[in-house]
Amino acid sequence: MKQYVIIAYDDTDHQAPERRAEARPQHLAGARELKANNHFITGGAILDDNGRMTGSVMIVQFHTEEEFNQWYAEEPYIAKGVWKHIEVKPFRVADV
Repeated sequence: MKQYVIIAYDDTDHQAPERRAEARPQHLAGARELKANNHFITGGAILDDNGRMTGSVMIVQFHTEEEFNQWYAEEPYIAKGVWKHIEVKPFRVADV
């Protein structure tokens, strides 16, 4: 499977925390579905010094780039404008 690391930072406008809170249940439900289908490896929130969520990191895997692109286009944090600066890189989890 092709693995990807996604490092994404939230927008910083005043409505950003509200958008994140609104999209979070859908985002987490999607992550649970990815996990159930062996597409989610790990992930979590990036926190600021006060413990507030300001972004996310996900490591996911898909059989094809097309499957990844389909998921990516439908990811709630992207579709609902939560993530503003997104970096996606090919990745390989260490076999340790």
